[in-house]
Amino acid sequence: MESKENKPKVFVLDTNVLLHSAQSVESFQDNDVVIPMAVVEELDKFKKNSDELGRNARQVIRYLDRLRQKALPKTGQLRLGVPLSSISASATGKLFVLTATTGQDTPVARKVDATFGSELAYSSPDNRILRVAYDLKRKGRRVIFISKDINLRIKADALGIAVMDFERGKVNSSSLYTGFRAAEIPASEIDKLYREHQLPARPFGLLPNEFLVATAEGNPKQSVIARCRADELLVPVDRAKTDSVWNVSPRNREQRMAFDLLLDPAVKLVTLVGGAGTGKTLLALAAGMQLVLNENLYDRILVSRPIIPLGNDIGFLPGDKGAKLASWMQPIFDNLDFLLGGEAERRAKSSSRYSTEGLINSHKLELEALTYIRGRSIPRQYVIVDEAQNLTPHEVKTIISRCGEDTKMVLTGDPHQIDNPYLDASSNGLSYTVERLKGQHVFGHVTLARSERSELSALAASLL
Repeated sequence: MESKENKPKVFVLDTNVLLHSAQSVESFQDNDVVIPMAVVEELDKFKKNSDELGRNARQVIRYLDRLRQKALPKTGQLRLGVPLSSISASATGKLFVLTATTGQDTPVARKVDATFGSELAYSSPDNRILRVAYDLKRKGRRVIFISKDINLRIKADALGIAVMDFERGKVNSSSLYTGFRAAEIPASEIDKLYREHQLPARPFGLLPNEFLVATAEGNPKQSVIARCRADELLVPVDRAKTDSVWNVSPRNREQRMAFDLLLDPAVKLVTLVGGAGTGKTLLALAAGMQLVLNENLYDRILVSRPIIPLGNDIGFLPGDKGAKLASWMQPIFDNLDFLLGGEAERRAKSSSRYSTEGLINSHKLELEALTYIRGRSIPRQYVIVDEAQNLTPHEVKTIISRCGEDTKMVLTGDPHQIDNPYLDASSNGLSYTVERLKGQHVFGHVTLARSERSELSALAASLL
């Protein structure tokens, strides 16, 4: 008889896993995958949505239908298990669509109802999903319940069911790539770097576009910030170029590194990670104004951010797209007002192109909701995606793939301030992008550590 240990594992998938990634079913191909009927019912509620959740729901439903058709002419095969090899040759497991144990007069149903009663009321879709997992466990299967819902994982664990978060697309947030490293080197090497403007980067083990903060051995006051180029040469950061960008001066070394990446057209994608007040959005906008208005390297600045509220949603907003976006884009307007000289001066020169209204009217600045970015091709533009930590890895992939020729994209955000209920510091699209793209010659990243907004802001960020 086949032992329990030799049987394939059974992964029971929650709805939020499929909505998070339509490819999640294909992540368990060497084991059996179970999708409870309640999950299919919940997918049906999302399939008409025009957002990412709706697209993922439709994709999963089509995947299940392809499996069903592969099983024809047999009927009821999804209940009995369809080999995943019918779609993927390398897969060895099966996919099942199963119903929950109900109040029917069966030994398993009676046992569940007698043990848990109202705690697992059948009227709740979540409980029907858990009943499927519990039923399989009682039959001796090695069940693992996969959910991004923390509360549901707690309930499953209380039932004695092994639980896991969906790990695909997750990174280790505690050791996230910072984009720079510090080292002590001989003073003669620093002098040579200043004199010849380059050093071999290979001895330092740097990745392309990674920075080195080098201090002289025995003399910490002698230092230099240099960046590793794609040709494996270490080049000092141009202080004259980064000292003032659109009247914004860097207040710490990380901000200077950020300006160095933002102003380099060869670096097509820049990610800036940091807490509140570290200057992520301001630096990105200042560099964009410099490159678009002064240097004419790009046709316009395109700014977008996820439409996810903090707290209760305020509901319907009147007006056209611009009016609806105005409330969500207020942080961008605040930074633009600062860059353009403040509210009073902005009003005094409202007819100038160097005002928020003037930039929008002259098409040098465009505000766009991420909802409408799919399908677009964006050439020769400087694109800023603010609050990118609220995006899934798939959504970030969709956005970055919109970039056309000569376009630069900047993603900013704080992985520790996430409003999306199914993302965390390790699974969000911003952190995933940083870890997956590090080392690519067109990518650069800096983690900003110190709040420069105000003394109070820095205090709140560190103590609250």
